[in-house]
Amino acid sequence: MKSEFNARPVFHSTVETIKAHFLICFLSLTIYRYLEKKLEKKYTVGDILDTLRDMNVKLDMSDTYSPNYIRTDLTDDLHDKFGFRTDYEAIREKNLKKICKETKN
Repeated sequence: MKSEFNARPVFHSTVETIKAHFLICFLSLTIYRYLEKKLEKKYTVGDILDTLRDMNVKLDMSDTYSPNYIRTDLTDDLHDKFGFRTDYEAIREKNLKKICKETKN
């Protein structure tokens, strides 16, 4: 986990910036654990992060996003658990914004 988290070194000198750094680290850890739990602990944090980093989409001339990554069991599980597809569906820009808004709720 330490190698994936990359929370160090810390070069903050004021109480506010130290607290802010700690808060960001704590929230990141919480999100890591949530993803692991939601995916039933089938994947490591490193696998999840690497996959999310590689899940790129490309915007074409018709304002449609298309997948630009290799589909795997992990990407399928992410789609199933979070209720959207980017692996075989082309998504219009306005629909992608709606998906992003819904995931924030």
